[in-house]
Amino acid sequence: MRTTLLMGALLCVSSTAGAQQIPDSTARRQQRTLDSLSTALAAVNARLDSLAAKPPAPPMAPMAPMAPMAPMAPMRASGAYMNVSFVGLTGFDWSTSKDVGALQVGDHEPHVRGFAIPNAELALDGTVDPYLKAFANVVYKLDSNGETGVELEEMFFLTTSLPGNLQVKGGQFFTEFGRQNVQHPHSWAFADQPLALNRMFGPEGLRSQGLRISWLLPTSFYTEATMAVLNSAGTTTYSFRSEESSAIHGGLPIERAVGGAGDMLYVPRVATSVDLTSTQTLLMGVSGAFGPNNSGSSARTQIFGTDLYWKWKSPTAHQGFPFVAFQSEALVRRYDAAARDGEANPSLTLPSESLRDRGVYAQLLWGIKPMLVAGVRADYANGDHARYPVLDAPEGVNRSRYSTNLTWFPSEYSKFRFQYNYDHRTGIGNDHSLLLQFEFLLGAHAAHKF
Repeated sequence: MRTTLLMGALLCVSSTAGAQQIPDSTARRQQRTLDSLSTALAAVNARLDSLAAKPPAPPMAPMAPMAPMAPMAPMRASGAYMNVSFVGLTGFDWSTSKDVGALQVGDHEPHVRGFAIPNAELALDGTVDPYLKAFANVVYKLDSNGETGVELEEMFFLTTSLPGNLQVKGGQFFTEFGRQNVQHPHSWAFADQPLALNRMFGPEGLRSQGLRISWLLPTSFYTEATMAVLNSAGTTTYSFRSEESSAIHGGLPIERAVGGAGDMLYVPRVATSVDLTSTQTLLMGVSGAFGPNNSGSSARTQIFGTDLYWKWKSPTAHQGFPFVAFQSEALVRRYDAAARDGEANPSLTLPSESLRDRGVYAQLLWGIKPMLVAGVRADYANGDHARYPVLDAPEGVNRSRYSTNLTWFPSEYSKFRFQYNYDHRTGIGNDHSLLLQFEFLLGAHAAHKF
């Protein structure tokens, strides 16, 4: 049928061409074209006839049922990545004091004349799942003899989806006491810690293992209340059950086990923030730390602190500059020392006494232009001597320090800092120090809290 129709169409074309009396040469070309088309149609018709003559293919056998597949593990949308960074801090320092370690008592401060590497930090952070984040910081440092020390500075999880504006942190972490205690050395505005923090929290700051719960209050301005419950033992709980507490009370520390909730360390804090104007912000906070100390079986320590931070930023700021920022903290410690054996003379029993220490610092930063910051700071710390004068440790010395520095950031991944310190120690004298620092960052580092 298809062949008949096609042939009829060709004949119509042929007769039409003849009726129009086309010249012979043109007619011969058209005839050859018609012959070619006829040959192609004949080949197609023969192919169709051969396919029609073939027997039908046998039906396919039914497929065997497939074995049930094992349930697939859920795809890991979170926790499959993390930020990894390395922060290196090195410097060159010179002081009129030959015993730099007695002048710069912080763990991440220079302890010798010459070159130093006070801090190198490997930081990891990432999202575990829709409910948790996790952070870890491993710190490397060289001591005054060039020996390498390694410590797990922080390792904790942080909830992200609790109801009621609640959040829980668990692991080892710096406690939220004031503003600077939670900061790592690469976040400091100066090359060393304030004297007040060294006096109250010791060389390594206040950190331990435990849990912290925070609540963001439903107020029209930012207000957050936190409470941490921590272990009270170790060198990082300096004013509590620390083996280094002899520097405070002059006696031999006792072995004091955890017998109940009263032997834990409690650190409450309330912080609030308000925008004074479109260009000015004010943050204020009060903190406390309460726990046992190991001068006796029932001796306790109380530390109170208040902090203030104010910042102005130009309405035409570029990259956050220019700005002016002021920060200050004041701390008071009451260390109730029990009757104890003297460290220098164990045959002598020291009487029970209440030792009080005070410290304050204030610093002002001026962001002159993008990547250039100038700063000044004033420090003061004093305290009571233990009644038996066995100490020549920093705890028994009233101190003041005045510092000025200039920090230049070639980029957001590096910085140079030049700092001058003037120190006065009662009964010892005055010292001058120059500190030159260089810091670099490799990788992606988590942002720090404002």
